[in-house]
Amino acid sequence: MGIENMNGGKSKRVRVALSAFAIGALGAGVVVAAPWSASETSVEASVELVSTATCYDMVSIAIGGRNDTPREGVKWLTKPDGTRLPAAMSGDYSSDWIDQVVRAPNNGNVVPDSYAAVYVEYPANMASYENAVQTGVTNSQTIMKEITASCPQTRFAIVGYSEGADVARRTAMEIGNQTVPADGKYGIIDPNQVVGVVILADAGREAGQGPFPGAENPFGNPDGFDTKYQNGNNPISGQGALPGTSGGFGALDGRVASFCSEGDLTCALPENTSLIHLAANIGRQVNADALEKEKLTPATGADLALALGRIAVNAFNDIASQPNWMQSDETFLDVLIKVSEPTYKPGAAVTPVAAQVDGEQEPIETGQMIDMVYLPQKIFREITGFISSNQNTIPVVMNDPYGLTLGPGSGHHFDYWRDADAANGKPLTSAQYAAAWLTELVQEANRGEPVKTKEVQEKAGRAAIQTIAAPATTSAPATTSATATPKATTTAPAASAPVVTTTVPVVPAPAAEAPAPVSEPAVTPECTVPVEGQTPAEGAPPVCVTPTETAAPTATDTFVPTTTEVMPAS
Repeated sequence: MGIENMNGGKSKRVRVALSAFAIGALGAGVVVAAPWSASETSVEASVELVSTATCYDMVSIAIGGRNDTPREGVKWLTKPDGTRLPAAMSGDYSSDWIDQVVRAPNNGNVVPDSYAAVYVEYPANMASYENAVQTGVTNSQTIMKEITASCPQTRFAIVGYSEGADVARRTAMEIGNQTVPADGKYGIIDPNQVVGVVILADAGREAGQGPFPGAENPFGNPDGFDTKYQNGNNPISGQGALPGTSGGFGALDGRVASFCSEGDLTCALPENTSLIHLAANIGRQVNADALEKEKLTPATGADLALALGRIAVNAFNDIASQPNWMQSDETFLDVLIKVSEPTYKPGAAVTPVAAQVDGEQEPIETGQMIDMVYLPQKIFREITGFISSNQNTIPVVMNDPYGLTLGPGSGHHFDYWRDADAANGKPLTSAQYAAAWLTELVQEANRGEPVKTKEVQEKAGRAAIQTIAAPATTSAPATTSATATPKATTTAPAASAPVVTTTVPVVPAPAAEAPAPVSEPAVTPECTVPVEGQTPAEGAPPVCVTPTETAAPTATDTFVPTTTEVMPAS
């Protein structure tokens, strides 16, 4: 039942200048508490390999933040043939931040040896942020594909924090937005294998988004898990520091928990802070680790100048490709932010087509002179646009964004392990809630319950309705002389183990299931099966089901919810 065999001092000015890089590039303070040191681990150390030869019911793919990743010297996960995979078992690598979430199911709450967590190896640095994150995405997907090859029934959860949250988001988005292949073989894995995604400090979070994007109750709980995260539906202010990484989760909508704490600028950066967004994008394209450690040196200065020059060239080329840019509302700052996205792909510059007069082409200078007419208006738009898009930049900078987000002991980037507020309807911390959810998901896998996708819930609803609405007898329909017809009822199935409460959506029974009509004299039918939940209007005849109709009441299966006590990580 498992996937593998267990063989075993800055000035304030400098801090402000660098904080946008650190926040935007998810430079989480986990660097302070990193549980490993590459310089202290010898490559020649005894490295014991673990195999993917056996299968677990569920596996959590855990992705740590900056500097929080397995390194040489751990027991690496391998393919059955011994090929090394970029991951280590949670028993062989520990994270001070994610362990409380991914290890919780094994605290005596699930079938023994039915669950495991593996930590993904990736650069986890800011020397080249985009390369690091993309490597994490590739490695996470590789691990899931290899486990699926040996264990096709294994289910997955994806859990990421800080820089690892970016990895988790992109990994889940790519899985959930795959095109359904004609042969049924997905390029990564079947999205239905991913039963839960936990993102702690989501830099791709959209403004106004609740903690459970795509769920029926986006502020209360993910689909299929009835324990409420919080009361109320007020969203955290602002949005993620990396809006270019945002997007929907496709088939995984409703199975995602995206947690953000008020004041954590990685996911709750106030709106109208364009310059901070620009700085964050620049930080993703330079060696921010070296810049933070060495300050401005010839090497780090050249690296920064190269990135700025590349962005400037792309900005001018982008403007040149738009013949009517001077007349547009787009500002130069808008262009800079757009082209500073690492995923930006420069397009071919388009030279404005010169005007035609009497079949002859006028010099290009004429078009340029026309643009000059719009120059005063464009300058006005630049000024007003810059001011309006940076209304909150100065307040954020003046409030020490580095300390607010990453300050030791007080930074909101670490609230997810201390943000319970029982007095205001939030009894569990974000980490405890995620742990309880993962535990329930493992228990469902232990019981062999179907993955609670919307399709599965709809299918269950159709089956329940057809059972309820089916005719009680195959004899001829009752006539007006019939005295009684049994009323259709719903009986909740017994549950041998605690499961969650599920409300099945109403779906009309297929027409083919209705009994065939019987030819009879035209008479006013007598009510034989009243439709539950409907009351006729005053003065109207009773609501009836004639012999050719089928009642379709809402079916609700009520089960006993699971209660899980989550202990804090030691």
